[in-house]
Amino acid sequence: MSAVCPADVPIESTTTVVIGAGLPGLAVASELSRHGVASIVLEGMGTAGKRRSVMTDSVSLTERSELLRLLRGYATSHRLDVRPSTMASKLSRDRQQKWVIHTEQGILQAESVVLTDCPQNQVRRFLRGLGINLGRDLRATLKSLGLYLVGVADLLTPSTREIVRQAKLVGDAIAGGRMLLA
Repeated sequence: MSAVCPADVPIESTTTVVIGAGLPGLAVASELSRHGVASIVLEGMGTAGKRRSVMTDSVSLTERSELLRLLRGYATSHRLDVRPSTMASKLSRDRQQKWVIHTEQGILQAESVVLTDCPQNQVRRFLRGLGINLGRDLRATLKSLGLYLVGVADLLTPSTREIVRQAKLVGDAIAGGRMLLA
């Protein structure tokens, strides 16, 4: 599971990389910022597909849109490192057990990675591809690796309230080094 980095590819280190610049990703980045934890937010994963949202009523859609607008404003005013045109193409682990995130712009190295807004079955396939044994408790296995999920569900997108709850728990876990269930 070690990553080989060509000598001419720039490597940038950070505490956390958040993959997904939508509502879940910005919520996590905002929580991390509140705790003083550096993060880089990427647009998404080049191979990830999106789920359908269950929100069809105008109140839910308005609430989600308003929260996304507020989070974008927070990211701008607090100068969060959001890279809307950067996609992660590959994730691996290096010899020091740090995450290595490959992008077209270079390589990022991080202690933690937060995956957002992708179906759980894709997360499971991704982990199997890394040779990671999932066991019975997916979230506990991921947290032991410094990998967190926000806005990830079986079939449909979680509610706005659930995404915010997950973002707070993950932000607390990364900032405090505690193992909390999201």
